[in-house]
Amino acid sequence: MAHDLDAALRGISGILVTPYDDRGEIAPGKLSPIIDRAVGAGVHMPVVNGNTGEFYALTTDEACTMVREVASILGDRAPLLAGIGRGIRDACRLAEASAEAGAAALMIHQPPDPFVSPRGTIDYVQAVSDAAGGLPIMLYLRNDAIGTSAIKALCDLPGVKGVKWATPNPLKLAEARAACSPDIVWVGGLAEVWAPPFYAVGARGFTSGLINIWPERSVAIHKALDGGDYEEANRLIAEMRPFEDIRAEELNGTNVTGVKAALQAIGIDCGRTRPPSAWPLTDAQRKTMTDFLAKNDLL
Repeated sequence: MAHDLDAALRGISGILVTPYDDRGEIAPGKLSPIIDRAVGAGVHMPVVNGNTGEFYALTTDEACTMVREVASILGDRAPLLAGIGRGIRDACRLAEASAEAGAAALMIHQPPDPFVSPRGTIDYVQAVSDAAGGLPIMLYLRNDAIGTSAIKALCDLPGVKGVKWATPNPLKLAEARAACSPDIVWVGGLAEVWAPPFYAVGARGFTSGLINIWPERSVAIHKALDGGDYEEANRLIAEMRPFEDIRAEELNGTNVTGVKAALQAIGIDCGRTRPPSAWPLTDAQRKTMTDFLAKNDLL
């Protein structure tokens, strides 16, 4: 089935967790009920090998397995966005595996190398694109310090369709958006809480980890924002904010911890997180999470 990628990018990019079994090995089959509920609720594009999927805690072999297995579980129900990163050779290998698995597009993580350069990043993205046979690309931007001119150069590369903007700077987003082709889709990359200010400067769609446990709320927030109803969107966000507040604690080190703890609480055990992510939640964090789940009838 052909999917409208631009429409999917403007929707919800649902970042899936990576489940583990009791031995700490990846267990992608545990994602079946999560994907079923998310797609059924109307989540537009599941994402494998994202940061909520503990991408940097996985080996390249594990990441390749995850994209193949998630693609198989998802089938043609929605387009799959596949996260790509690490050293250039591993990134190209994963890009090839993602294309072979049937991913609709690649989400290229901004390289965390301490000696990354803007022009080197352009070479990196081009090499990954070539390895995947020219699959469409979403750039994942976590640091806007590379400057607007470098962002424009990246967006000018063939195949770049969107930017996941994951830096809390709406004004820089507006500046970058104005400098680039109007065909680029700018996606809010800091989940539901940041979606309204990003929408206000022209972003459309947002990423979400909440979809793993409460996709219906993410879809409702997206509907409100797409309809220009900021008051309703903010009301809906306020009710799910405790979930995001827990994820932001410990220098964001409980980002995945919060999602997996919530999944355990609702009866979908996807295992613990891998270090250096925090595990488990503290007693105070667990109480806040339990109260949040109970209040919203998720238990």
